[in-house]
Amino acid sequence: MKIIWLSDLHFCADELVLGHDTAARIDAATSYINQHHSDADLCIISGDLVNRGTSGDYQALAQHLSGLGCALCPMAGNHDDRALLRSAFDLPATTMPGFVQYRIDHDDATILCLDTQCAGSDHGEFCTERCQWLEQQLTETAGRPALVFMHHPPFALDLPMQDGDNIRDAEPLLAILGRHHSVAQLFIGHVHRAVCGVARGIPYATMRAVSFQAPAPRPTWSWQQFSPAAEAPNLGVINATDGDINLQYLQFCEHALGT
Repeated sequence: MKIIWLSDLHFCADELVLGHDTAARIDAATSYINQHHSDADLCIISGDLVNRGTSGDYQALAQHLSGLGCALCPMAGNHDDRALLRSAFDLPATTMPGFVQYRIDHDDATILCLDTQCAGSDHGEFCTERCQWLEQQLTETAGRPALVFMHHPPFALDLPMQDGDNIRDAEPLLAILGRHHSVAQLFIGHVHRAVCGVARGIPYATMRAVSFQAPAPRPTWSWQQFSPAAEAPNLGVINATDGDINLQYLQFCEHALGT
């Protein structure tokens, strides 16, 4: 099974976002995927599809992504509007009512796309209702490796500015993930940087944004002085076969594209 992983598009149809042409970057990503990874089974976008959460931006983004040669699996981030996202994109039949949270079954793995949005806030949350749904899905699919995608991190990543916007009160979520040994890997968006490691015994990886990159944590910086790092975007190529999981970070365009 091959999955393309994109995150944090922050698409804006009619203006630059922090000096970056998000439409040009999305078009470059789509072209790269179709040219080099046309055999992908699906493309997961782990949240912050748009920057302003407007109907016009969602409809325009859907047009930009319509040429993608594989199934599209969009997720909700803190910049997203759940209702507008649902109106612009088709979601799997397994999608949980009221949330953008769903399960995809494959012979090689179970994919769980979680909704960590806390409406009106930059930080994330994962309520009791969502926890119950996750518990049920992991119980039903215990025989296969589970790849779990989410927008907000449920633990600190040693990124001082971003760690303040993680999932609040994440212990119930972490307890579920730790209890089910089928959970093979967490894939996390939101932080606009590539970080990988192991937390609570579970491997995790974050993804650079399609839109713009956050600076490295050193030298120190604050949101008041925030300026995107002069770093190119990446996409991820995930291969899951016979219980083995491989993630490659690939650059699909130059940093200067559209700036």
